Amino acid sequence: MSRAVFKSNEQGQVVLFPASLDEKVPQDSPARLVNQIVDNLDIAEIIDTYKGGGTSAYHPRMMLKVVLYSYLNNIYSSRKIEQALADRISFMWLSGGQQPDHNTINRFRSSHLKEHIHRIFTQVVLMLVDMGYLTLEVIYVDGTKIESRANRYTFVWKKTVEKNKGKLEEKIRKVLEQVEEGIAQDNQMEDQPTLPINSEELRRRIESLNRENRTKAEQKAIKTLEEKHLPKLEEYENHLAILGERNSYSKSDPYATFMRMKEDHMMNGQLKPAYNVQIGTENQFFTHYDFFSNRTDTLTFIPFMEGFCSRYGFYPNKGVADSGYGSEENYEFMEENRIEPFVKYNYFHKEEKRAFKNNAFLAQNLYYNEKEDYFVCPMGQHMKKVGDTTRKTESGYVSKISIYEAENCNGCPLRCLCHKSKTNRRIEVNHNLNRHKQKVRELLTSPEGLFHRSQRPIEPEAVFGQTKYDKAYNRFRHFGQEKVEADFALFATAFNIEKLWRKMSKRKGKEQENQQIDIKWLINTFIFIVMFRSFQKIKNRIISNQNLTLDLAA
Repeated sequence: MSRAVFKSNEQGQVVLFPASLDEKVPQDSPARLVNQIVDNLDIAEIIDTYKGGGTSAYHPRMMLKVVLYSYLNNIYSSRKIEQALADRISFMWLSGGQQPDHNTINRFRSSHLKEHIHRIFTQVVLMLVDMGYLTLEVIYVDGTKIESRANRYTFVWKKTVEKNKGKLEEKIRKVLEQVEEGIAQDNQMEDQPTLPINSEELRRRIESLNRENRTKAEQKAIKTLEEKHLPKLEEYENHLAILGERNSYSKSDPYATFMRMKEDHMMNGQLKPAYNVQIGTENQFFTHYDFFSNRTDTLTFIPFMEGFCSRYGFYPNKGVADSGYGSEENYEFMEENRIEPFVKYNYFHKEEKRAFKNNAFLAQNLYYNEKEDYFVCPMGQHMKKVGDTTRKTESGYVSKISIYEAENCNGCPLRCLCHKSKTNRRIEVNHNLNRHKQKVRELLTSPEGLFHRSQRPIEPEAVFGQTKYDKAYNRFRHFGQEKVEADFALFATAFNIEKLWRKMSKRKGKEQENQQIDIKWLINTFIFIVMFRSFQKIKNRIISNQNLTLDLAA
């Protein structure tokens, strides 16, 4: 039995010719794609953020390559990027052997790249359009909630602030009445409601108070107003100013709103500070993104599409979204901007069911005479229009509602099935919304609509899954909406580059497979031809031998 021989393992050996890093990086490595893309980007605005003088700085193009490649490899920490530059060959190759520390990397992201990364993202998307991977004619819209870095227990609730502010105002009025009778009710009748007190008014009243010849109790009351009540009132006003239309915010990140998350590990419905991230995708690439403090998706659609237009200069031809975006306001917006609305509305699937269609008592199924403007109830009675009303959404959009009432429901045998009102039946109809629903229904049930409906779950939903689970990007690492948006823009850009690399690798693999199939076909064809020719030679030889035998016999 022969003895085993092992290769030498000397870590301190010296090579005559140093190894090239370029030889260590495979030709199909995503690092080469990042390098090629960044080399073709216009980064003049980033270069302009650098000031002259002092020592030389690391080139922003090299820094951008390193940061994008880090996000592509799920490395988001500046310290981990610093470590990768020292350990991993692909990082060394991208940086040209340079090793900026974590402070330099963080300074590049926060100072030089923060305001311009959005334009970098746009450039990469336009590259994908030129390469044929995107058209920007259709956009699949969806939203998700991503947790903020803010402390979960530093919450401020609007209802609590308003309640405490009201109690404080009542205390202030009592103190003012104690100091000077009637000062809180100047030029005000006894039966009139008390007016709210703001901090500026309170400060003015405190300054106008005569502090001389006051009792100790009155001086103490004035001091309480000045040192205790006034700062607290200013604090409440500041809270309400930050809240705006929101119901809550976090003290450590005022832009984050407390929302109910799907990732509820405690299973107790705990609210967490988060951002409502809206994205637009096509072919599973990011095409647009935006951040909102609203918990619902309905009010985010219009500003999201306006952001898309400001980024690219036009609206997409088709908009695809789920029923969370189906509203009259959004349909009107899409109609005005010539966007085909492949957006479901509430009860869309319910309306397609047989039980819904066969229910003659539903207002949606009543016959409507458009010319004379009346509905017909199941008993054949006309329901005439009795008035109009309006409803305003949170965004200020006003909807017109028409009210129709039956003439007489007394003694109707179908009344128990028709309605439960003690008076005649009334229905409220939004004709404009019904018009939009009819249009949307026709689009969604068409062959193109069926395609987009089947494609929507695998477009933004797949991107969200890859973002949160594959890329481990399920919680923001910065405070403030501006920094959060910049970080997400970096992530989205790196995500698109990685998606491009995977699609190119898949296409190359298919081409190689087709080439192998072609080679096999050629070999098999050659073998067949050789065997056929050999068979023909053998056949001809047999025939010639038979002819020779016959000749000899003759």
